[in-house]
Amino acid sequence: MSRTPEVLFVCVHNAGRSQMAAALLQHYALGRIAVRSAGSEPADKVNPAAAGALAEWGLDIAAEVPTKLSTEDVEASDVVITMGCGDACPIFPGKRYLDWPLDDPAGQGVDAVRPIRDEIDRRVRTLVAELLDN
Repeated sequence: MSRTPEVLFVCVHNAGRSQMAAALLQHYALGRIAVRSAGSEPADKVNPAAAGALAEWGLDIAAEVPTKLSTEDVEASDVVITMGCGDACPIFPGKRYLDWPLDDPAGQGVDAVRPIRDEIDRRVRTLVAELLDN
């Protein structure tokens, strides 16, 4: 890609999986990929267990604010990744749509969220390689 690729992570509440994925992608991409996350029914705050699991790796998402999904978010993105939560996204031609079926960290403690974080990390590293090594 000659321009900066744009990735959108979507889950219903934009409080756990999509926030972790966005933070990890920003961390690994080092500004080479534009990253956003959103949800159809955003929560009031980020899931504390998701924030805690990322804090163990030195990444801070505690101050992030869950965001409402907009048609413009989808339209601006090259890759739209839903996080296994059945969220409906507007469909635009020329976009790459992926679904990452992941357990929901809602109501879980940090111990239960670590494997979810680790799976998101694995998938994000693969995505970075795909988008930047073309």
